[in-house]
Amino acid sequence: MSLDKTKTDSKLGKDVNLYLTECGVQTPMSIIHNFSKEDKIDNITQSFTNIMKSLELDIKDDSLKETPKRVAKMYINDLFWGLDPDNFPKATVIENKMNYDEMVLEKNISVKSCCEHHFMPFFSFNTIGANIAYIPKNKVLGLSKLNRIVEYFSRRPQVQERLTEQIYHALAFILGTEDVAVVIEAEHTCVKMRGVEDDNGKTITSKLGGAFKSQPQTRAEFMRLIQ
Repeated sequence: MSLDKTKTDSKLGKDVNLYLTECGVQTPMSIIHNFSKEDKIDNITQSFTNIMKSLELDIKDDSLKETPKRVAKMYINDLFWGLDPDNFPKATVIENKMNYDEMVLEKNISVKSCCEHHFMPFFSFNTIGANIAYIPKNKVLGLSKLNRIVEYFSRRPQVQERLTEQIYHALAFILGTEDVAVVIEAEHTCVKMRGVEDDNGKTITSKLGGAFKSQPQTRAEFMRLIQ
């Protein structure tokens, strides 16, 4: 999914960001400079030009001359828009008038992110992706919002462990319950293409809270359903 500004909630994004900071799982950020979008693109363009020059590439070549700006625009518009809390998705909830008290599970949610250690992609193309469940108390969340919250936190430099924590805590905050479970399985190109160069490795991370952590039967049901 690409960013749809008509489906964002700036106030909720700021509230969630503050909550994640309190929980100690916020993405490390420097002092906010309030750069405009255009300033960010210009800064990255210049920096990537220097990278290409250091690689002794001919940036006057017709195939390469626009690459620094293309990379800059890709970073800001496509890969890392999840760094901006103004882009947090609307999370429409309804009152749990039906008193539903069983598990709600969304399986195999696509994950496309970028490792903050090497700035190489990790994703769920050949894996189960993100599996998210919760047990409603007073609120029920629109199903597509689970996908959009996964995408929002994926669209930033990440480690998979923090991505899992951020999704969990954001949902616990929005839903007003700790009865939330998140499991992510992904493949990392920094493992496949450098270092150990393992083509088959997959990484699984999980964060379980409330009944999913304290009640073995609920945990077992969740794990069985996501297989």
